[in-house]
Amino acid sequence: MLPYTVNFKVSARTLTGALNAHNKAAVDWGWQGLIAYGCHSLVVVIDSNTAQTLQVLEKHKADVVKVKWARENYHHNIGSPYSLRLASADVNGKIIVWDVAAGVAQCEIQEHAKPIQDVQWLWNQDASRDLLLAIHPPNYIVLWNADTGTKLWKKSYADNILSFSFDPFDPSHLTLLTSEGIVFISDFSPARPPSGPGKKVYISSPHSSPAHNKLAAATGAKKALNKVKILITQEKPSAEFMTLNDCLQLAYLPSKRNHMLLLYPREILILDLEVNQTVGVIAIERTGVPFLQVIPCFQRDGLFCLHENGCITLRVRRSYNSVFTTSNEEPDPDPVQELTYDLRSQCDAIRVTKTVRPFSMVCCPVNENAAALIVSDGRVMIWELKSAVCNRNSRNSSSGVSPLYSPVSFCGIPVGVLQNKLPDLSLDNMIGQSAIAGEEQPKGSVLQEVHLKFLLTGLLSGLPSPQFAIRMCPPLTTKNIRMYQPLLAVGTSNGSVLVYHLTSGLLHKELSIHSCEVKGIEWTSLTGFLSFATSTPNNMGLVRNELQLVDLPTGRSIAFRGERGNDEPPIEMIKVSHLKQYLAVVFKDKPLELWDVRTCTLLREMSKNFPAVTALEWSPSHNLKSLRKKQLATREAMARQTVVSDTELSIIESSVISLLQEAESKSELSQNISAREHFVFTDNDGQVYHLTVEGNSVKDSARIPPDGSMGSVTCIAWKGDTLVLGDMDGNLNFWDLKGRVSRGIPTHRSWVRKIRFAPGKGNQKLIAMYNDGAEVWDTKEVQMVSSLRSGRNVTFRILDVDWCTSDKVILASDDGCIRVLEMSMKSTCFRMDEQELTEPVWCPYLLVPRASLALKAFLLHQPWNGQFSLDISHVDYPENEEIKNLLQEQLNSLSNDIKKLLLDPEFTLLQRCLLVSRLYGDESELHFWTVAAHYLHSLCWETPASAPATTETAPRDHRVTNPLDICYDVLCENAYFQKFQLERVNLQEVKRSTYDHTRKCTDQLLLLGQTDRAVQLLLETSADNQHYYCDSLKACLVTTVTSSGPSQSTIKLVATNMIANGKLAEGVQLLCLIDKAADACRYLQTYGEWNRAAWLAKVRLNSEECADVLKRWVDHLCSPQVNQKSKALLVLLSLGCFSSVAETLHSMRYFDRAALFVEACLKYGAIEVSGDTEKLVSAIYADYARSLKNLGFKQGAILFASKAGAAGRDLLNELESPKQELAEE
Repeated sequence: MLPYTVNFKVSARTLTGALNAHNKAAVDWGWQGLIAYGCHSLVVVIDSNTAQTLQVLEKHKADVVKVKWARENYHHNIGSPYSLRLASADVNGKIIVWDVAAGVAQCEIQEHAKPIQDVQWLWNQDASRDLLLAIHPPNYIVLWNADTGTKLWKKSYADNILSFSFDPFDPSHLTLLTSEGIVFISDFSPARPPSGPGKKVYISSPHSSPAHNKLAAATGAKKALNKVKILITQEKPSAEFMTLNDCLQLAYLPSKRNHMLLLYPREILILDLEVNQTVGVIAIERTGVPFLQVIPCFQRDGLFCLHENGCITLRVRRSYNSVFTTSNEEPDPDPVQELTYDLRSQCDAIRVTKTVRPFSMVCCPVNENAAALIVSDGRVMIWELKSAVCNRNSRNSSSGVSPLYSPVSFCGIPVGVLQNKLPDLSLDNMIGQSAIAGEEQPKGSVLQEVHLKFLLTGLLSGLPSPQFAIRMCPPLTTKNIRMYQPLLAVGTSNGSVLVYHLTSGLLHKELSIHSCEVKGIEWTSLTGFLSFATSTPNNMGLVRNELQLVDLPTGRSIAFRGERGNDEPPIEMIKVSHLKQYLAVVFKDKPLELWDVRTCTLLREMSKNFPAVTALEWSPSHNLKSLRKKQLATREAMARQTVVSDTELSIIESSVISLLQEAESKSELSQNISAREHFVFTDNDGQVYHLTVEGNSVKDSARIPPDGSMGSVTCIAWKGDTLVLGDMDGNLNFWDLKGRVSRGIPTHRSWVRKIRFAPGKGNQKLIAMYNDGAEVWDTKEVQMVSSLRSGRNVTFRILDVDWCTSDKVILASDDGCIRVLEMSMKSTCFRMDEQELTEPVWCPYLLVPRASLALKAFLLHQPWNGQFSLDISHVDYPENEEIKNLLQEQLNSLSNDIKKLLLDPEFTLLQRCLLVSRLYGDESELHFWTVAAHYLHSLCWETPASAPATTETAPRDHRVTNPLDICYDVLCENAYFQKFQLERVNLQEVKRSTYDHTRKCTDQLLLLGQTDRAVQLLLETSADNQHYYCDSLKACLVTTVTSSGPSQSTIKLVATNMIANGKLAEGVQLLCLIDKAADACRYLQTYGEWNRAAWLAKVRLNSEECADVLKRWVDHLCSPQVNQKSKALLVLLSLGCFSSVAETLHSMRYFDRAALFVEACLKYGAIEVSGDTEKLVSAIYADYARSLKNLGFKQGAILFASKAGAAGRDLLNELESPKQELAEE
């Protein structure tokens, strides 16, 4: 027979409940795929795919107000592995940085004792991955090294800072939202604090605009919105304008540069920061539900919005395109009036009550196709976006919303109709880019229209709000080991009983049994329990008592006391005897009742003069063994009788036997031998009574006079030969029944609420609960083992206690949590790898560094031995079995869709790299491979031998039809970038409201070469404006600039003088007028305006000149004082300098990325194979083989060593020599 194993290892854990108001904004979804949120002073970490709690971090002494996962925007290797780092900040100003997998605090940071307003990791991680910026109230920002806890610098501002936002395109730009307005900081650097007070602007809120109150008529709404000019001014606005404090949130748009959104309860404003002007308003009509929060997307110009009713909506920017205007609408004469965001999908709302309301929302940063909602009652709802292809006819053409189309490419590369793809992988694979105004849809392309919908894919619910009554099921014994499950029953204030499985920490069953608060639970077997509840007393002090017997497997519950229970004194306690035969029910002002649990019958209701019971406990001793012996003897007698021949049997004997047999059959049916059991109880005077129950007789057997040192006894516990009593004054009295001695110990902790012995033979530990905490005692030695006191070492109050196993206790507390702790009652976090999860979780971050990197190599370099496989035992990876099993578990936990892609031979290397970077949540790789795949594919064609399918399906002019997303800004194709900038300046022009705005628009138009429109704007300047003369002359100059030699040289001379005298922008403008934009770029770069120079080069120069400018920028980015090499790599990719990308990767020691990139380039023929490049390629392969060897990934190392030619020969011999030795043996 196989050995039977059952898992009842219960690790220390915390079951969490409802959240606190301070936890409202404490939630974050990390690149690692996990969601962390604050629950009182705890930090809970859950897996977003399976909605399981993975970790509960406990060290904060106060409520957690912010949590933030570290970014993964760096190259991962053995030295800087994939690890789970999280920063959490609390109300007392403490920040803790956690190693989440191990459950330990890496460092603790404290500056002031006020609640942290905001905290964020710096996203540019080239120089350091450990920098954390925090707002310490009221007005300090402090930069910390989160690895060591050292303060790098501290800076104060004039106003109270509420929150901040980093510019996702420029790490030196930071914006603070203060109580007065907005402060722009443009010289943020980790090395030193920002210099000045920053540029401060005020916003007069939209509410003050009269146009806003006239939104009643739907027809006029659009026109009214166009008139709303939101003023962003340098001066402080007058009192009626001071309404910035209702601005809920400020955030940069990661989808396009220099745009920011401001969130108000009833509208979202989109600002263009180049002209400080609102270019879009998303308003809610009067009957709509106000906003709570908004998260802008990166991959597409879309917004996830959370509303006050818990509904999440996705809005995507509308495309302005001639193709989309349907015949029944009159064409819009001026198409780009407004940035319009159309509602594309919304999820169901929740029921909002006084105590239940949405707290906040987070969005998956890797794929942007899922959002999680945190509700105040502790629920986490995970909504995923799903796309569905819809046929053309079903579309409602009158809706006026342009359709969404699915993108041409998947994982960065255009795919044919028949190829495998998984559109729901991420937002940019679900919907194509919004077309830019005036851009024609390519005629030949087949576009599929898609609809988006939210689907609830995960739900995690917390414990209800306290009070709690908890009871652990009967303990594990050798007899019940086969069917044992560690179940904990929790009675709640709303009358339901929750049963938790403590190995996984998941809810096993929720049973709605009672109509009022559950006061106590007693188990009658491993699968059944009794629970009682009492309603609130009426004016006579009488209540409705409910006592239910519940069968757990079926969920059936019966009223145990039948019709009894209405209008009687409340039940104080119920106690089930040790053999689960009898039940004692104790009432407040009513005699005790004794019941038979097995038959649900009342054995005895005590007489009126029966003493009032203050505490009661059943004795562990009984006569079951002697009864069993008697039973066996009877059986033997019967067996002897039946041997005797039938004739000799007298009638009398046969009747005796028939009686015996009847009794026997009954007892076998229900094992119904009524054994004798005892219980003790105390009355108000402290006298101890001892009663015996057998069958349905109850005998009074002994009375012990009260102990003078004890007050009124409140509880009794009995195990073996030890009886312990607790009283109102905090005294514990230990009776040794064998030695007949008693010992009183004053604990000085007031009322002893409950005492309970630990399970397990010979285990004499005991837990005592007081008003202010709990203690564990060893009754053998009569000494305290551990103690816990509210207010001193913990912040919560204890509501109920029990034993979980022989060495772990369970505490229910008023912060709505239930904790399973070691006997020391010290709160600890557990190691995540010790967790028993019911569903496997994909999270390579939990593996040891070597294993997670080896797993990545295994996925990337498919096929192995000529076959695509997700079985790691197929490859030569000589690690120990345990690690191999963990890797296999990770592979098995991938979804079938992803497995199908990974096993598809047509899935190209570039797509595989992109997919794996998404699976790993590796930010830096995701950006690198997105740009690399785009430019490798658009600049070179894959050699026909390797993939004939792609060449047929993708049209040759793919570069224009499928450009790189605008969120990559200066990395986009020049033509597309120019179109985007023109559309933007058109919008700015429509929206301008003051002379300043007009001037900024003019400057942009001149730089873009749109001279005619610039002249029109210059001539608009009114005569009473001080710049009237200047602008008029400028208009004349612009119209008369000819390409004659003398005027050119004069203008060039003037421009250089202007630049020399500090008027850089004006000088650059003049140079652009005479088509000397290349010189202008050089000047801009000389004066450190690198981003401006890159912008100008993209919009004005031909590709060769532009490449020169950008290459100089690359050298600047690679210089040690700037150290933004990852950005430099992306710029090189966009220029198509693939061999220098490979060289730079190799010099940065990114061997894995270099080797994969070289492989991809060779497939596309993007690198000419000459002597030098061959040398570089083999060096890259050899170094990569060495790094794989260090990971212990032997087969991968051999593969690349053999590709490296001469450079890898020694390594190859070294790797293959053990094989030969084995063969010789």
